[in-house]
Amino acid sequence: MAVSSDLAASSALAKRAIDLLGTLVAFDTTSHRSNLDLIAWVETYLAGHGVSAERVPDASGAKSNLLATIGPRVAGGVVLSGHTDVVPVDGQPWTSDPFVLTRRGERLFGRGTCDMKGFIALALAAVPDILAAGPRRPAHLAFSYDEEIGCLGAPGLIRRMTESLPTPSLVLVGEPTSLSIATAHKGILYHEVIVQGREAHSSQPHLGASAIMTAVRLMAALEQLAGRLEKEADPASPFEPKWPTLTIGQVHGGTTPNILARECRFVFDLRSPAGVDTEATLADFMALAAAEDAAIRERAPDGGVSVRRVADVPAFEAARVGGAEALARRLAGDNGPAGTVSFGTEAGQFQAAGLPVILCGPGSIDQAHQPDEYVDIVQMQRGADMMTRLAAELASPPAGAAM
Repeated sequence: MAVSSDLAASSALAKRAIDLLGTLVAFDTTSHRSNLDLIAWVETYLAGHGVSAERVPDASGAKSNLLATIGPRVAGGVVLSGHTDVVPVDGQPWTSDPFVLTRRGERLFGRGTCDMKGFIALALAAVPDILAAGPRRPAHLAFSYDEEIGCLGAPGLIRRMTESLPTPSLVLVGEPTSLSIATAHKGILYHEVIVQGREAHSSQPHLGASAIMTAVRLMAALEQLAGRLEKEADPASPFEPKWPTLTIGQVHGGTTPNILARECRFVFDLRSPAGVDTEATLADFMALAAAEDAAIRERAPDGGVSVRRVADVPAFEAARVGGAEALARRLAGDNGPAGTVSFGTEAGQFQAAGLPVILCGPGSIDQAHQPDEYVDIVQMQRGADMMTRLAAELASPPAGAAM
């Protein structure tokens, strides 16, 4: 009877989660937009179940994290962590409205379905089940902003958690791992390079300084470094790909073909496993940037080259996972080997704050950031199984408690 009851509860939870996912997808929370409408809706939803929530806003007040506790405020709870922002859809060839959840066969399409509103929907759908089970330990909901542009919202959320919440047994970051346990990821460094030159007619380049020509030399150096990092890959690395990756994701500059560009700016992305000395990795590039800065100032005293770090997300280290993995495995029903992921997440930030963290969530990273992003319905069903186990786990006596 218990098994049948669990199956029924999980099935009902999955249906609620899919309904909730449709609502969440309808909020356009692309990172350059505010997420406050979604946050307000979640607050109302939680209040309907008697759960209060706390906002942890950004400096402008245009965006906010959200923190809520279901159950008693005691130690040993489980944090369900997800980011509310999504990547842009601009220029992508979607075959359906990205902000309308669309079912085709056994897949649910929409921006954020796997990255990572599917997990947030499961966490919200689990609220009534957790409450009905009579939790002895809490579930904490920790929803952040601006993960997609450098995990910018999580530090403030984590500070508030460590200030106000009893220490949890597990932070479950629900990024898309196909519901497999992942215990490590690479760190992320974003740098913005700004080259300022001097405008002149393109027929008289000696009278100006082209910011683009300088930027091209700098970008070529980064391309060479990327190739060297690949050639020097550690064959024993558990990551795929095995080497630190370096890419240039944005370039802006120039006005017309016949004017030397006054400005060019680009952003590069370095992703490295724990233990890599990123300062040493970039030392030659930084020296070149300094040399180019000096050279351009000779022709354009007001110009120059600046390199600014805009995001620094720590790596998530398997060696520091500890006992959190056993609890995560019970919840996920995953007895396979722990994996690693090459994409960055907020897990490294939670770990750096001393919190026990594991990556595990529905959907595959292969579908994230793509046109026609989707999550398989079976992944939502398996995620509902995980949340049903969580409700039972939180209602049971802590390990070692007197009976």
